[in-house]
Amino acid sequence: MLSPYSKAPERVWLYGCCTSPLSQAGEQDEAAATTMGSNPKSTSANCRQGFAAITSSSFFPNTQFTNHENLPSLLESFAQFTKAYPKYSETSSVDQIRAQQYYHLSLSSHVCLDYIGIGLFSYSQVQSQIPQSQVPIESSSSTVPERFPDSPFFSLSCKSVNLKSQLLDGGPVSGLESAIRNRIMEFLNISQNDYSMVFTANKSSAFKLVAEAYPFQSSRKLLTVYDYDSEALQTMVNTSEKRGAKIMSAEFKWPRFRVHSVKLRKAIARKNKKKKPRGLFVIPLQSRMTGASYSYQWMSLAQENGWHVLLDCCALGPKDMDSLGLSLFRPDFLVCSFYKVIGENPTGFGCLFVKRSTIQSLEASTNAGIVNLMSGKKLSLLAEDSSGSNTPLESIPSLNAEAVETDTCAQQTKCEKPRSTDRFLKQGMTSTSEAGVLEYSGESESDGATGLHHNTSAEQSSKEDAMIECRCLDHIDSLGLMLISNRRRYLINWLVSALVKLQHPNRLDHFPLVRIYGPKVKFDRGPALSFNIYDWKGEKVEPSLVQKLADRKNISLSTGFLQNIFFSDKHEQEKEKVLEIKKGKETQKTKSKSKKTDQGITVVTIALSFLANFEDVYKLWAFIAQFLDADFVEKERWRYTALDQKTVEV
Repeated sequence: MLSPYSKAPERVWLYGCCTSPLSQAGEQDEAAATTMGSNPKSTSANCRQGFAAITSSSFFPNTQFTNHENLPSLLESFAQFTKAYPKYSETSSVDQIRAQQYYHLSLSSHVCLDYIGIGLFSYSQVQSQIPQSQVPIESSSSTVPERFPDSPFFSLSCKSVNLKSQLLDGGPVSGLESAIRNRIMEFLNISQNDYSMVFTANKSSAFKLVAEAYPFQSSRKLLTVYDYDSEALQTMVNTSEKRGAKIMSAEFKWPRFRVHSVKLRKAIARKNKKKKPRGLFVIPLQSRMTGASYSYQWMSLAQENGWHVLLDCCALGPKDMDSLGLSLFRPDFLVCSFYKVIGENPTGFGCLFVKRSTIQSLEASTNAGIVNLMSGKKLSLLAEDSSGSNTPLESIPSLNAEAVETDTCAQQTKCEKPRSTDRFLKQGMTSTSEAGVLEYSGESESDGATGLHHNTSAEQSSKEDAMIECRCLDHIDSLGLMLISNRRRYLINWLVSALVKLQHPNRLDHFPLVRIYGPKVKFDRGPALSFNIYDWKGEKVEPSLVQKLADRKNISLSTGFLQNIFFSDKHEQEKEKVLEIKKGKETQKTKSKSKKTDQGITVVTIALSFLANFEDVYKLWAFIAQFLDADFVEKERWRYTALDQKTVEV
């Protein structure tokens, strides 16, 4: 049987074109895309429009699903998916890497959609480094153990130092830290001639370090571009306010969550011709909740108007920095996060990069949050030393300091072997993130934070550095920007298209089950998604409830809080219906004039890593479709009670 696209080759070519989510220009997302197909005359606009049209029309066209039992099977859905995106097959190398190096994602049948960021190591790499004496007896190659001991690749040791001096002088650096720094800067395409770097405990620590050192006395404003509540950003805002900064935020138009460009341009622009520095402009370029992307030209506009720029890279794709063009748009600060193992170990660290020409403008202050990386062998020595003394290992500061950012929008549940439902419902969610692993087989030269010193020769240190392997970064480099971006583009847009086809039965108004916030089917949307589920009566199902029920199906989701929403006169009546007060302030919907940052929408969020596959998004779709059953929640409550569990709350 011929493919429905066999007579329309002009439609097929567009799936080979790829544009970076960072290459947009302004609110209309005008961009110059790189066309990889056979039609040299095609434009980026045609590519994007054609993509949206085919996505919307190819997946069971003119079909709405009102019963979860009547959904097409996984195989049937995948057949439709590959017809819509024929070039998905060219991303099979990702599936091979996943099967060989991250096999725990499949063996555990656990769908991890609650982490975002960049990993360091592969699961296979970590398992090969765990001493056999520490491997549980019941584990085998065909099963995923309930819990492996922490892998001794590295840990963090906090130190309180002057950020400015640390950036200028650096201080003693171990072979481990030097090698990791070099690998990360190479991966991010950042030149050590242009930027200095420090390791931080997490993203929040990096943001706070900048806020504590930034000269707000002379450059008094802090302008941010976030459509969601971020704990890291809130830490920066609180610290900056205490130091005299005037806080401003971009707004996002309801219902598509596009930047209110008129207001943002007005906030950025100088009101007079004086060259006085304006302040600090903080932008992520891509929302880690809605998937909305923002033009890097906002950075250029800010720089032209005298702002220092902080680029939040934590939500960017694994290879998006390759397309950023730092030689043209060189932010003063960059912040990113790296984690250990994707879907298994959420610990890691943050990275703060500061442009060398900007360092002198910082104020000297002693800050907490900068960390040293300690090698696994050093941890073993510490354990041995502590066993022969009165000082327990746990008393040594920050040996196991986690580097997980605790953004309310991200990593709410831990992507590991699923916990028991009883324990989960009693204790609630724990924060996690995407991870990756880094291998270090030698001892570091010195570490002032712990007082341990090793007389390691330069030759030995060089050999040790060469033994460091960040296998997850290597996998991402081997795949490249084009393949990773295309694969995630196909998956996230199919999921959006599938979700909007779910409608409650017996409703004359064709009431949808799911409401999506931000961009829907769109060529250059990010791989993150925010949504809410509504029951047959039109009432929102609490995101925390959706998250807990998903966890019982071995699907890890997150919850978050959208904010800074602008309602035009046309949508003013919707304002009171959708806005809520942030938890911790009030629980009911608001009609009062509270702070704008306290008003918003609690949502369910997901994010696709570069290892996500079609089965992951299909399982999520099938789970959400179960809410079409009006009694689904009550049935789940009954099933839980039938297991003789004490806690029935979900």
